[in-house]
Amino acid sequence: MKRLVFATNNQHKLNEVRHILPADVPILSLQDIHCFDDLPETAETLKGNALMKAEYVYNHYGYNCFAEDTGLEVEALGNRPGVFSARYAGEDHDSERNIQKLLHDLKEVENRKARFRTVVALIEGGDIHYFEGIITGRITTHPSGEGGFGYDPVFVPDGFTQTFAELGNDLKNKISHRALAIDKLKNYLNRFG
Repeated sequence: MKRLVFATNNQHKLNEVRHILPADVPILSLQDIHCFDDLPETAETLKGNALMKAEYVYNHYGYNCFAEDTGLEVEALGNRPGVFSARYAGEDHDSERNIQKLLHDLKEVENRKARFRTVVALIEGGDIHYFEGIITGRITTHPSGEGGFGYDPVFVPDGFTQTFAELGNDLKNKISHRALAIDKLKNYLNRFG
């Protein structure tokens, strides 16, 4: 595979994935291929959204491509916000407002169990492959930490006492839901090498 596009407009995710994948897997951004479109993300599932974004780039730009969609699934909220995680507090994708809404919805709720789930869809020569990563943990009662993005300041992974935002990118990139899914993608890409 000569060139592979990661279909995201999120610079945090792009940096995270480039950090996880080996240097010999060149990852192009949407900017690199001059794609400035808003990618469609209207499916009802993470898998559907990931595929929709990857298909858009593959069909319109002709590159082998992968895309991901990630959701925070909170047990006490019936696995919400899930596929709507980025837009939980409204369409403007405001992480701070999303966190405030989540903490408000969990006010006085004892069960704080949650999981992050990432689904990656890869289109390679027209063939579609999926990779999933899940990490379980709990939601804190208030944000903590300066690192990461999204819900990282309120998610403590099982086996740890600090939020993703406190753990730092090096450790997060080894244990996170996205890291687990991208690691499966990496193993797939290395299958002949």
